[in-house]
Amino acid sequence: MPETTVNIDRWRLQAWLRVDAEAKPKVYQQVLAGTELSSLSYWLEIFFSAGIATFGLVESSPAVIIGAMLISPLMGPIMATGLVLAVGDLYLGIQAVFNLLASVTVSIAFSGFLVWLLPFHSATSEIIARTNPNLLDLGIALFTGLAGSVVVCRGGTGDVTVLPGAAIAVALMPPLCTMGFGLGSGVNLEIVGGAGLLFLTNLAAIVASAFLIFFLIGMSAPEVRHATPASQRSGTLARMLTRGPAARILATGGQLRWRILMIVILLGSLAVPLFRALLQVANETLTRGAIQDELRGLAPSAALVSQQVSVGQDQIAIHLISTKQIPDSKLAKARLDLVRRTGHEVQLSVETVASANQVTDLMERLARPAPAPVVATQPTVDEIQKDLLNKVRPALQGIWPSSAAPIQEFDISVGTEGTAVDVHYQAVKDLGDIPLNMVLENLRAKLGLPGLTLKAERVQPAQTKGSSKSSKDTAEKRKHR
Repeated sequence: MPETTVNIDRWRLQAWLRVDAEAKPKVYQQVLAGTELSSLSYWLEIFFSAGIATFGLVESSPAVIIGAMLISPLMGPIMATGLVLAVGDLYLGIQAVFNLLASVTVSIAFSGFLVWLLPFHSATSEIIARTNPNLLDLGIALFTGLAGSVVVCRGGTGDVTVLPGAAIAVALMPPLCTMGFGLGSGVNLEIVGGAGLLFLTNLAAIVASAFLIFFLIGMSAPEVRHATPASQRSGTLARMLTRGPAARILATGGQLRWRILMIVILLGSLAVPLFRALLQVANETLTRGAIQDELRGLAPSAALVSQQVSVGQDQIAIHLISTKQIPDSKLAKARLDLVRRTGHEVQLSVETVASANQVTDLMERLARPAPAPVVATQPTVDEIQKDLLNKVRPALQGIWPSSAAPIQEFDISVGTEGTAVDVHYQAVKDLGDIPLNMVLENLRAKLGLPGLTLKAERVQPAQTKGSSKSSKDTAEKRKHR
């Protein structure tokens, strides 16, 4: 009774999937033929698809990689492996596994050789994308394997290595070529390991999906298996598998429950690192979302010229470049909020630069023609110094970049080393190199002194009563040549 129920269920599934029962022996023979190693066209497709995928990964071209997907024949031995697990055909299993191992080895070796010949070995975004698989990749491969298996079972005609390969080879040849890139570019174990995990994930999922479909539609029926011509099972390998220890192993280890257990163990062992990777991706996504929320509260988006965010396992580093000065109190609050929301140590630094309007204004002033230099007849040093002082005063007051840093005093010194302008200004923070360099270039142009130097000395403002901060330095000096 149970056997009759199973047969009825399989017949219903065949009807739902529109699988022709008479075509199943032909599909079985085609899958078996796909495991032959003597096919020249199969190996040409391996080399062609591996070469196209390798160059597509190096150029970071999705269109080229898709071209490699369309001609990759790896679905032949992979589908055969799924059929082996469903039927328990040891002969077909050894052929399929040997063909698969040979195809994988040749693909990786050929890809690595091509990368080794290249004059550059830069990992592109397409390569990096195939080195961090997670549990979502396992789900994609499972659904893709189910779709490919149904296509094979419903076909019965055509080349079964090409038909499903157009749909799912995307998950097979590119990771193998990524492994080849890791080997050819100097044995990069991180790239090789990540791409290898992705390939094993897709391989195990597709084999498991193929096993499920082939078993449910009744590909293990004796009439299907016995329809294989005897010529395809002749030779030394066939005789070894039907006699002696190999036959006893097939009788015990080839039982259905052991084949199912093997698939479950394989998928479970792969699911553990993939689940950890998925959690890491989820945590990083939440962390970056929290960072963006805090940055929006620090300054308007138009004021943030650049933001560099590095998320590590235990630390977050954020460097901002802003045209608007951000108070230290807001920075401290944002840092504490990020520590509380992410649980990581946070390093937050901000660099303030001149806004676009300020830079444009200074550039316009620099572009104005310099007045003709006044040459005195054998002037003395004191006369030169006094004349320069009278010229520098209006020029310096006209281009000084910040009203928040008023000039306390300035002086001019003329000596054997050249002419120097010494400015004392009062400010909480140093003006920075960019504004001071603009001031120096403007003075040189207006005064006609290309060798003029500027010494800027910042004077710390007097602290108000009740201030909690102590002054560390009373002055900071900068010299611009």
